[in-house]
Amino acid sequence: MRPLIDGHLDLAWNALGWNRDVALDLDDLNRSESGMTDHPARGRATTTLPEMRAGGVGLCQATLLSRAKPVSLWETFAQGPPRANLDWSNREIAAAAALGQLAYYRQLERRGLLRPVRTRGELDDHWAAWSADPATTPVGFVLAMEGADPIVAPNRAEEWWDLGLRSASLVHYGEGPYAAGTGAEGPVTIEGFALLREFQRLGMILDVTHLADEAFFQAMDAFQGPVLASHNNCRALAPAQRQFSDEQIRLLIDRDAVIGVALDAWMLHPGWVRHRTSREVVGLEAVVDHVDHICQLAGNGRHVAIGSDLDGGFGTEQTPAGLDRISDLRKLDGMLAARGYSEAAIDAVFHGNWLRFFREHLPA
Repeated sequence: MRPLIDGHLDLAWNALGWNRDVALDLDDLNRSESGMTDHPARGRATTTLPEMRAGGVGLCQATLLSRAKPVSLWETFAQGPPRANLDWSNREIAAAAALGQLAYYRQLERRGLLRPVRTRGELDDHWAAWSADPATTPVGFVLAMEGADPIVAPNRAEEWWDLGLRSASLVHYGEGPYAAGTGAEGPVTIEGFALLREFQRLGMILDVTHLADEAFFQAMDAFQGPVLASHNNCRALAPAQRQFSDEQIRLLIDRDAVIGVALDAWMLHPGWVRHRTSREVVGLEAVVDHVDHICQLAGNGRHVAIGSDLDGGFGTEQTPAGLDRISDLRKLDGMLAARGYSEAAIDAVFHGNWLRFFREHLPA
């Protein structure tokens, strides 16, 4: 089985926000949610640690996800009213929630189910162990933060670095303390520029996913450290602010970034409407279309990988047809081969590009 690295999974948020035990067999997890009606994704999860292992996912970026949404912003929040499992009234509470998610990862480490990857040496050790024995080696993870709200102030970023954080984005949805994000329009804030300076000093990787267009270009201009896009698709194929324009993709290529294509049908099919459009209108071939579009812009296969975002607030009601569990990502292997991609090129998409990127940019 071809090994795979996933650039974006919200494992701890699924545990603390959805009360899901990600150590369970996937079918057992979904059975445990039978009858739940609080969200359409209940009973439709795709991702647990055993299912990742079944799909050859030996390493991922595992996130901390917790948002600060003051009461004054609730009426204008881009994604609707605050969510009880995600939104908090200030950064201090958001930070406490993110520390709880980090504690969950530590519990999984103690059980031998996860292995932190914080340095180049740890990356090489983990990948060698996984390649030799994927059946029993813990799944590796690079700790990431989706939206920097839990960083209470720019000068507190080093605290998170010391806790193992290696990659972070400035914002998730709406207007955040550091930048404007998906569904909003606007710049990087004064605090956001200060945070970028701290990221550069520390060696933190900047994830430009979810930045509004103005904020994206400002961040790319202000920040000279390593950049990636953990889960982003192509606006040329699925027109919406959430996706990247060709201009943005070319700028990322020029910075030697890697873009992880996401498996959210909303980001794959033009005009998709959440909770209304049938998943049957889009299949896994659309994922290959986005991979190929990035490769054509780059003139090579160096800058695209997988950042599935599976179970990132949605389940199989919002995945492409043919993707019912994270192990189904293996189907992309044959689809890429059918498009003429070589074995080496498929390896690059599945794991090689992320592996190279983190070898270059994790601390020695």
